[in-house]
Amino acid sequence: MRWELRERAAERGMRTSAEVRRRLAGQGLVISAGKMSGWWSGIPVSVRLDDLEALCAVLACEPSDLLIRAAASPDALPCPAGPAPAPAPGVAAQRPGRLRRSVPPL
Repeated sequence: MRWELRERAAERGMRTSAEVRRRLAGQGLVISAGKMSGWWSGIPVSVRLDDLEALCAVLACEPSDLLIRAAASPDALPCPAGPAPAPAPGVAAQRPGRLRRSVPPL
């Protein structure tokens, strides 16, 4: 994912993170300078939906304007096509992502 907060802010004439932060405060979202710095300087680890809504209101944009899906890397695994095959007769079905215990617990 690409985070394009700076680009969207620049399109609206906001050149500094402090200006965006002031406008967010006007929308009722008071955030710390550290959090704003993280949003401004790179890809945030997480963004609350309420925060995203306020950002979009201030920047007059949609979430998809801030979060841009990057092209898949060549190493990415393809998505499986169709449903998973049925287990062989006599074999218990396994939930995805779980390993089957081959040795009973002691």
